[in-house]
Amino acid sequence: MRSFLFAIVAAASFGMVVACSAGEDYAQFVNPFIGCAYNGHTFPGAAYPSGLVQPSPDSGRPDWQHCSGYVYGDTNIYGFSQTHLSGTGVPDMGDVLLLPFTGDDPEAVGINDKATEVATPGYYAATLSNFGVRAELTCTKRVSLHRYTLLKNAPFRLLLDLQWGNVYRQLTHVAEAENKVESVWTISGSSYSRAWLCRRYAFVVTFDKPFTAKRILPKKKGEKGDRYVLDFDLKPGDRLQVKVGYSTVDVEGAHRNLIAELPGWDFEATRDACRHAWNRLLSRCVMEGGTPAQRENFYTALYHLFLTPINLADVDGRYRGADDKVMTAENGVYYTHLSLWDTFRAAHPLYTILTPENADGFVRSMLGHYRALGYLPVIAYAGKETFCMIGNHSVPVMVDAFSKGLTTVPGKEIFEAIDQSLSVKHQGKRKEDWDIYDKYGYYPCDLIKGESVSRTLECGYNDWCAAWLARKTGNAERAAFYEKRARYFRNVFDPEIGFMRGKDTNGKWREPFDPIIIGHGARTANDFTEGNAWQYTWHVLQEPETLVGLMGGKEKFADKLSQLFVQPETIKGAGGFTGDVSGLIGQYAHRNEPSHHVIYFFQYADRPDKTAELVREVFDRLYLNKPDGLCGNDDCGQMSAWYLFSAMGFYPFNPCAGGYVLGAPQVPKVTLQVGGGKTFTVIARDLSKERKYVKSVTLNGKPLNGFKLTHDQVRDGGTLVFEMVDTPVR
Repeated sequence: MRSFLFAIVAAASFGMVVACSAGEDYAQFVNPFIGCAYNGHTFPGAAYPSGLVQPSPDSGRPDWQHCSGYVYGDTNIYGFSQTHLSGTGVPDMGDVLLLPFTGDDPEAVGINDKATEVATPGYYAATLSNFGVRAELTCTKRVSLHRYTLLKNAPFRLLLDLQWGNVYRQLTHVAEAENKVESVWTISGSSYSRAWLCRRYAFVVTFDKPFTAKRILPKKKGEKGDRYVLDFDLKPGDRLQVKVGYSTVDVEGAHRNLIAELPGWDFEATRDACRHAWNRLLSRCVMEGGTPAQRENFYTALYHLFLTPINLADVDGRYRGADDKVMTAENGVYYTHLSLWDTFRAAHPLYTILTPENADGFVRSMLGHYRALGYLPVIAYAGKETFCMIGNHSVPVMVDAFSKGLTTVPGKEIFEAIDQSLSVKHQGKRKEDWDIYDKYGYYPCDLIKGESVSRTLECGYNDWCAAWLARKTGNAERAAFYEKRARYFRNVFDPEIGFMRGKDTNGKWREPFDPIIIGHGARTANDFTEGNAWQYTWHVLQEPETLVGLMGGKEKFADKLSQLFVQPETIKGAGGFTGDVSGLIGQYAHRNEPSHHVIYFFQYADRPDKTAELVREVFDRLYLNKPDGLCGNDDCGQMSAWYLFSAMGFYPFNPCAGGYVLGAPQVPKVTLQVGGGKTFTVIARDLSKERKYVKSVTLNGKPLNGFKLTHDQVRDGGTLVFEMVDTPVR
């Protein structure tokens, strides 16, 4: 009976996966399992573009490997929770866990029959072989829909775990919980979770069949959330469907979201609508030619890019802000999951090309954060500030949106928020020492314990962006102030050894000095953030020509940069965690975002052949179409954005009003929908494994002078053609 029923269920599920609406089914090329092993930290579950919920399996107890809740090699499934983080380096979320099971042990864990596991945009399914249950997941923007099919003759039960969270302190993170059994059809509630994020959320769980019995499991020490065991009257072949409405505001908001987005129980229609939403988005960037593996990598990167940022607002526009107050979003949109230290570099510039209609919402959401706390977001998840990482990279995102004419917010209003964030001390905001920064012209390593050099470099880039906007809005005084700051990087460059290096308050260089020693955070005896001097010396996005000059000119610069890629692939830690530094080619660490522009620096030294060689090496080694195919955290789409830009042959070296630096395309043809019915097509003529070098570039049939492409040239539409050859061209 089990095998017969499973055959029916599996066949039906496969049919739903391959079915598509009118138009090309680009979703068929997406493999959500890419990045679900090693350090990719992605999840395979169902998701809607920028959706508030992402129902997905949780396969392990929270640790660094399970930041997304799931690791592909696991066979256990603890249940299916409704919220997840994509590609981050800290675990959190994992709200409202459901586990269908049979038998009498509510502590039992499902065994994932890996041969039956399916993941595609908007749909996930797996068979829990020990329970004899087929689980399927899909969703709308704010509502999860689960479908469980009983495959054997056994009592069917559902664990509703409201204590679960993908957090380190799973027994104590729920500080407050209030749950209500509204009827035999519905359970609702709200929780306050204190983990990496301190946040409130509410939910409504409703069933298409009434439960026939319920019990609440005894709480373990420290627990506040209830764990319900619900019995349902199912026979082999029967199905139970469960909807979970979610809100950060209140139970009433969760109810409204559920009623507005999913009033019925049509699983197939819900799944197809989600898939159609993905196809509409994926169709904005169409790849042609290449291998099946390239196609899978390309469209999976697009998929991962558009999982975030998420819209936190309910259907009525309400959301819970950074100060925990309930607000109403302008235009019904409040974006969060803003991993800005990562995503300002390439993900946000790619959004401005592919989804320019969202840029105004990003700006207004960041200003909402500013109005709540007095400063722009550093890195915000679930609407809450994490104070994670360094700098304040909302600044380049907002200034870039203004520079491209993508926001209706006045420039002076944007600058006011930037100026307050980059020059005023805020209570409780970490890594903000403007008095020290301005007194010395850098962060001295004897006053700033750890990260002094990387903070100087990254703050300097934000200062450059602030200066650009100040000039554009007629504020010459503040422009001069930030222009001076933007040159502080010179103060931590040691010309004797050609490295950025820690310097103390007396102007003396840090001793001893080893450019390979990795720092991680403010508590390590080192001057770099998740990196070392080899990796951070190149972090001058605003004045690349100046850095080339400081190193003695183009030839010496190219020689020094080439050495980066032939150093021993070793990690020497100064203390603290070093797992974030991976994807090594020599001491180049592709896993960590401060390295992402570095390969393109060769263009400034007249060595495009080196860019071509190294882009190809990164593609061949560090982006593979398998679960462990990513060399590190996808970081809310930044790793994916690097891949997509580099596949097309250009990259936003200076991601704020700086256009793009040419590289070497890795796929034969890509067509971008750039708005207004226009397309921008990139063609790599005669591209092959051997023909990886660029001989010449034309735009609309005319030679493209230099190695840069402007955003207007992309937005105006046209055709960019690379002539590829098999010998280096300099």
